[in-house]
Amino acid sequence: MTAAVSTNELTRKSVADAALDAAAQLWFVVAVLGQWTFVYYIASVYVVPTVMGYSGRWRSNDSLIKGYIVGDHVGNLYFTAHVFIAALITTSGALQLVPQIRARAISFHRWNGRVYISAAFLMALGGLWLVWVRGTILTAYGAASSTFLAILIMVCATMTVRQALARRIDLHHRWALRTFMVVNGVWFQRIGYMFWTILNRGPAGMGKHMDGPFDIFWGFGCYLLPLAVLEIYLRTRDRADSRGKSVMATALFAVTVAMGIGIFGAYMFMWRPFIKF
Repeated sequence: MTAAVSTNELTRKSVADAALDAAAQLWFVVAVLGQWTFVYYIASVYVVPTVMGYSGRWRSNDSLIKGYIVGDHVGNLYFTAHVFIAALITTSGALQLVPQIRARAISFHRWNGRVYISAAFLMALGGLWLVWVRGTILTAYGAASSTFLAILIMVCATMTVRQALARRIDLHHRWALRTFMVVNGVWFQRIGYMFWTILNRGPAGMGKHMDGPFDIFWGFGCYLLPLAVLEIYLRTRDRADSRGKSVMATALFAVTVAMGIGIFGAYMFMWRPFIKF
């Protein structure tokens, strides 16, 4: 009887572990597809026009807050660099988390990691410059959110490097995941807005100047909520019993569905209308 009970417990645990791993992998695949769709949008709307010498087309994108401004050469240059770095970091970040690349191409993983971390710092510092020097803000809440996000990016990136240099690989991986979450805060913000809009069949709780209750909540929630989900997932994976892991797998699957809806909405209504190439 005891042996049978033990076998059943092991079976439930293995099933729960497999379900949690599958849910995490599905989340990652959907996230990467959504992020690389965002990169395609960035390339089409910003990179290609800049290379071809007509960045003034940015003015047709109404979603920008102080994007291209005629005569503001320094500000336009900073904004251009910020956008290019965003495309670079979104592309390289996902590659850092692919286990097959880490296992079979460690040299690429290390060099790509250096590029990724450097880009994260540049993006964070550039974001601070755009907010506090150029004034790319609508509200004090938005400025506070962007500033806190920039600080989190730099802290997480620093801890990722420190753990790698100390050869604490498990901790390095955890901090790399945290860095991935906060670096993609702006992307989470966009898909979160679209999921909320689709869910409510309209812009519920949103102000004209991004000062509505949902705007304020999601201004911070777009990176704090993904961080919280990550922390819960890591602790569940490491410590929970089979029931806890099954619950987490179900929750992660639900989060993935919501994220997929947000990605679809962002592409159809925020990105696709501006894509010219």
